[in-house]
Amino acid sequence: MPKNVYEIPPKKDMKVPGRIYASKKIFDKIKKDKTIEQIENVAKLDGIIGASFAMPDAHQGYGFCIGGVAAFDLEKGIVSPGGVGYDINCSVRLLKTNLTISDLEPLKEKIADALQKRIPSGVGRGSPFQLSRKKLDLILEKGAKYLVDEGYGTKEDYLNIEEEGQMKGANPSLVSERAKKRGIGQMGTLGAGNHFLDLLVVDEIFDEKVADKFGLEKNQIVILIHCGSRGLGHQIASDYIKKMEEEYGIKNLPDRELVNAPIKSKLGKEYLSAMACAANFAFANKQIITYWVRDELKKYFPDVKVDVVYEVCHNIAKIEEYKINGKKKKVCVHRKGATRSFGKGRKEIPKKYREVGQPVLIPGSMGTPSYVMVGTKKAEKISFGSSVHGAGREMSRSQSGKRSSKDVEKELKKKGITIRAGTKQSLSNENPQAYKDIEEVVDVVHDLGLSLKVAKLSPVIVIIG
Repeated sequence: MPKNVYEIPPKKDMKVPGRIYASKKIFDKIKKDKTIEQIENVAKLDGIIGASFAMPDAHQGYGFCIGGVAAFDLEKGIVSPGGVGYDINCSVRLLKTNLTISDLEPLKEKIADALQKRIPSGVGRGSPFQLSRKKLDLILEKGAKYLVDEGYGTKEDYLNIEEEGQMKGANPSLVSERAKKRGIGQMGTLGAGNHFLDLLVVDEIFDEKVADKFGLEKNQIVILIHCGSRGLGHQIASDYIKKMEEEYGIKNLPDRELVNAPIKSKLGKEYLSAMACAANFAFANKQIITYWVRDELKKYFPDVKVDVVYEVCHNIAKIEEYKINGKKKKVCVHRKGATRSFGKGRKEIPKKYREVGQPVLIPGSMGTPSYVMVGTKKAEKISFGSSVHGAGREMSRSQSGKRSSKDVEKELKKKGITIRAGTKQSLSNENPQAYKDIEEVVDVVHDLGLSLKVAKLSPVIVIIG
């Protein structure tokens, strides 16, 4: 095996090998929980193609590990909510501005306060952006595009979002009333956990040509938004896990959390349609947050420009085409805590980036850098066009929660980072030590060619739920 590639040969009903992309140090950490077992279990699922993959940010999850990737044959394969996750399309959007670090520095505290006040965060926190049931259904069907058409942004916004902000095949009638009830008051909210709104400075450029294409330059202020489909997506996952258990059972599964339905079955198709609704809710969620961020920054900088660079999906299943055994073939790719990393030329990439490849966004923790990378043709060959979605947790929240929030605040202050957190507990739970070394994770994917470094971003203001 090449360096930083670990292979688990097929055994005990495994239909394909397991393949882990990691340094030895990261691999040793991955071995400490049930990640390896979960990779092996996914390899036993019907219709899996190639391998059961894990990215270097991998850690134990529900069914699939976080950082897990698997592709399934459309005729013989399955779709599994555990391979998508509860927070469907928990994704990241990157905004660029015409501000520099010198513009932001004198106003950091005021801007942090204003953004925290404007953008709701926290468990179950509601939103001032109220929707009727009819408008919610339109959002579930049309995503960010619907909100832009309603005046909450520009066409350029959704053109620079994966799927152009509207995942096709969404049918709101396949989303339960309970799911809609949970989501209707949460549009434009961050949520809790590792969801955040960060203002960062571009600290280092690794590839001038690609950075220029993405509109990034040194000392520029950029913004990362990380949130998903909130209670709506969680309920959709719960609803379809129950439906699949009732229709197909768990008796022959290596793990009940891998409950699934055939992709071509009625229930499999219904899940994918409901999942698309949740993905569209998540696209729209970040669109409203983007609208509010622009509005707040204009109060301090009347001539500010805030443009969408790109938005990538995590926690999603997509029908994509690859060359397999010399022939083009459509497959269903599950990415659980992983992100797409397409190389130049793919039609799924916005036209403006097609000659260089897809932007790949890799957030760090609240006290560490984030990275902008670019997708590669190699990733399409060795990981079904997938890369990491972040640093990946190293500690459980119960472990990391033991750290003093005051110590975390002091550490961030020393680094010049202004932090706003919904609770002291969230500061402890999401402290930088809870995550793997982002530099090492990024170096692994860069060296393997899963995605390539473009720019390093350092946090200036961090707002978490």
